Amino acid sequence: MLEIRKSEDRGVAEHGWLSSRHSFSFANYYDPEHMGFGPLRVINEDRVQGGGGFGAHGHNDMEIISYVLDGALEHKDSMGTGSVIRYGSVQRMSAGSGVMHSEYNHSRTEPVHFLQIWILPDQQGLPPSYEEKHFDRAAKQGRWCLIASPDGREGSVRIHQEAALYAAILDGNDTLDFALSNERRGYLHVALGEATINGIPLKAGDALKATNETKITVTEAKNAELLLFDLP
Repeated sequence: MLEIRKSEDRGVAEHGWLSSRHSFSFANYYDPEHMGFGPLRVINEDRVQGGGGFGAHGHNDMEIISYVLDGALEHKDSMGTGSVIRYGSVQRMSAGSGVMHSEYNHSRTEPVHFLQIWILPDQQGLPPSYEEKHFDRAAKQGRWCLIASPDGREGSVRIHQEAALYAAILDGNDTLDFALSNERRGYLHVALGEATINGIPLKAGDALKATNETKITVTEAKNAELLLFDLP
């Protein structure tokens, strides 16, 4: 079964310094039909104006992944980690038993555009931890590049869940398949550009949910950057 989540149907939050779109229920946006997909709980597409950001706040028992699409995102946390991530960088914070962190636009003038992704862990109360990896365009061009996994294989960041996250950049005549096993489900989010997924045209911000499907096929891409979640 395939289900489409259109970009324009997502939750909207406008705060001046922040423009955000929520694929699933989050904060003041509540939709009982979109509470998550398996352990995937949040995909927020955030645009933060220069000098803006999220002040120190707490999380627990959540795997939080930040994926920068443009600009620079500055992170600080109560573990003593401080970092600035840019396009190509993937940041993973396991909140575990509890952590405080802040996220700000590193620039005072230019916006930052990024996806914040939350995945429920398969264990609670773990020690909080942080990890960051960089994946250049070549690693994602025309192929599925593994960027997050439960065992950190292929240089991916390690998450505490039997889920895998892949990224790909496609354009023109590129065709790309992904095989799904019977006991898994897939969630494909179009981060940038547009592409046809299993015969369905999708644009930036759109997503496809695949349940009881054996394959996801991407064709007719135009400057597309895609994230694919292989989920229990």
